[in-house]
Amino acid sequence: MAYDQNILRSRFCHALSEMYRSEVPLYGDLVDVVWDADAKAVQNSQIIEGDRVINPDDVLPTRHRVERHGAIRLGTAHELNTIRRIFDVMGMHPVGYYDLSLAGFPMHATAFRPSTQEALDKNPFRVFATVLRMELLTERTRKLAQKALEQRNMFPPRLLTLLDIAESRGILTPDQCTELISNALEIFRWHSKATVTLEEYEQLKAEHPLIADVVSFPGSHINHLTPRTIDIDLVQQLMLDHGMPVKERIEGPPRRSCPILLRQTSFKALEETVYFKDPSGLYVKGSHTARFGEVEQRGFALTREGRELYDRILDRVNTEAAMNGLEGMAYDNLLKERFKEFPDTLSELHDLRLGYFTYRVTPLGKQLVHEGALLSKEQLPGISLQGLLKKQILSYEAITYEDFLPLSAGGIFNSNLAGVSQSKQLVMNAGPDLDGFQRLLGACVADEFHLYAEMQQKSLEICRQKLQLKEIIV
Repeated sequence: MAYDQNILRSRFCHALSEMYRSEVPLYGDLVDVVWDADAKAVQNSQIIEGDRVINPDDVLPTRHRVERHGAIRLGTAHELNTIRRIFDVMGMHPVGYYDLSLAGFPMHATAFRPSTQEALDKNPFRVFATVLRMELLTERTRKLAQKALEQRNMFPPRLLTLLDIAESRGILTPDQCTELISNALEIFRWHSKATVTLEEYEQLKAEHPLIADVVSFPGSHINHLTPRTIDIDLVQQLMLDHGMPVKERIEGPPRRSCPILLRQTSFKALEETVYFKDPSGLYVKGSHTARFGEVEQRGFALTREGRELYDRILDRVNTEAAMNGLEGMAYDNLLKERFKEFPDTLSELHDLRLGYFTYRVTPLGKQLVHEGALLSKEQLPGISLQGLLKKQILSYEAITYEDFLPLSAGGIFNSNLAGVSQSKQLVMNAGPDLDGFQRLLGACVADEFHLYAEMQQKSLEICRQKLQLKEIIV
């Protein structure tokens, strides 16, 4: 029988969250903090009658409570290609290319996520997947990494069989769906026994801690899962109040009336006991730092013009901060001041075409259609979008940003690293390699701007049909 990708994705997301909660109890505490913060934020934003308590689930979108993103780190083309196949079965596709060499990491990435509004509404689970850029490693480290990765096979044979069935037949039975979930979970499970010696681990770590994390273990353990909040500033404060080892600042744009793109914070990575083989084959005790808990607040998706303005302002902020040695609160104050240049009302974001929006026919618009007040599409020439909005025949709503910010991801990663080697500057000078990444992936990555534009255009077309118009002039 055919299977529902949305249900399969939701089941896997839930199973992964439960596994991570059992492995990293502090993640469970973080989810509780997020729920507490959301409840407080909802209460503060509503008009309270007496002692009535508002349930956040009554006012937040249905996807909000289950929403998660995860992150994994891969080492080879085979691993990236197979991960793509797994997520494809779950209705998650590679969207966007992220050059992490900008942040000093010898890696590049994509995000596997649903690509349609309908699928996102069902469950927006996404995974940020990075892969090593072997050409950016020193020769000695590259040889060691290649040797270790060649000996690793993280994919259970039964999982590969199930992928073949799903791809060739387009169907999976309920039992096969359950099997696929349980087998796929094994890829992301934590392993306390490394596949390299302690000496090899230290060599990999000396060049970059993330190289050691990618290369040293039997699988690609999930290194964080991220719940979504409606008030990340409140979450940050509550994390501090609970004594969590929270990072110093929130990554991304400053707090605004109209939130844009993505803001993220996290508790710092835990130091965990790991066992390494010694030359005699016995295990010796060591430690590794990789897994942490992250929180995100998602804002509105920006058009290319909006993103260019955002990047220009951020570049100026970072240049000014570097020149004056500004960090922490001083950096955040500068960021807030400079971002006053970025329009902060929905109408400005819409009219200046800085953001993407979906459109809906208003009750007035439906009434006019029902009464025949709008002429048929054969008689009526095209009507402008602005005219329909001005007459309150259409309304609009900002589209949520479903993707990531490479510099924010870099900031989160860096806050969980003890330090990096002198090779960092060489990596930062490398530049992007989209073609090379797509060869490893075995597919093309979708352009996120194109997907948002498609959502916007689809909503306009639905409105045009409902209003029985020949054309809506944008």
